[in-house]
Amino acid sequence: MKKYLQLAAVALLITVITSCGGTKTEKLSGNDFLVTIKTDMGEMKAILYDETPKHKENFIKLANEGFFDSLLFHRVMTGFMIQGGDPNSKDAEPGVRLGSGSPGYTIPAEFVKSFFHKKGALSAARQPDQVNPEKASSGSQFFIVQGRVFSEQETGMDMQALSQSISTLRRNDPDNPLNKELEDSFNEGGDETFRIKAMELADKLSEATGITIKMPADRVEAYTTLGGYPPLDDQYTVFGQVIQGLEVIDSITTVGVDPNNRPYEDVRMYISVEEMPRTEIVKKYGTVYQ
Repeated sequence: MKKYLQLAAVALLITVITSCGGTKTEKLSGNDFLVTIKTDMGEMKAILYDETPKHKENFIKLANEGFFDSLLFHRVMTGFMIQGGDPNSKDAEPGVRLGSGSPGYTIPAEFVKSFFHKKGALSAARQPDQVNPEKASSGSQFFIVQGRVFSEQETGMDMQALSQSISTLRRNDPDNPLNKELEDSFNEGGDETFRIKAMELADKLSEATGITIKMPADRVEAYTTLGGYPPLDDQYTVFGQVIQGLEVIDSITTVGVDPNNRPYEDVRMYISVEEMPRTEIVKKYGTVYQ
């Protein structure tokens, strides 16, 4: 029975792959840090989130030390993101593959459901799950999302997450009645009946496993208007947001790159932080606090 359920979960994911083409409150008390990211192609302004304190503190510390100054955006991918922060990139010869440098430490993941990879999201790079199952962040490397605008159909239900929730429930809670419902549906009608039943149980599966299956309304709105890259959500720590200069991201992604996605012409960064009242930040840049 478990074998059938495994096969059905895989079939569910394959079917989708082949067929798929709160209220915000302003937190204005006290001061905050405005981040300025100067590049060879323009300037971006960003804020860092209080809800990811380890990442915020580390980024401010490195910026104040001048760590980022003259480093490269060493990985640029159109429709995806721009990545930098590798200390080895400062004096790197043309064509050298970059991306392995760090300050010698990592930062524990700080996932916050309300922060996701919409355009302009400032997110921490990290090593892959195979060597980093805790999803700890790089001590210095980060990326800024460009992504693209998605359709409502594309943002409705994350079928990969649905498949993952089924596998997780079977592994961690084999006696859960939901497993029996899914098994019965497969035995009664095969893959298609199983797929329909799984989608009907999406909310219950999400509640039982903690895996987000249906994309929240705020994410749907952002991804269908501003754009971004939803496959990264809940996998990388989002710790800030570009609030001015999104067009600079678009400009950087137009540069020519080598097979390792390193720009042929260096794109350098210079990062500084300035402490100022939150009310002043909002006055200059609009509603930027969730």
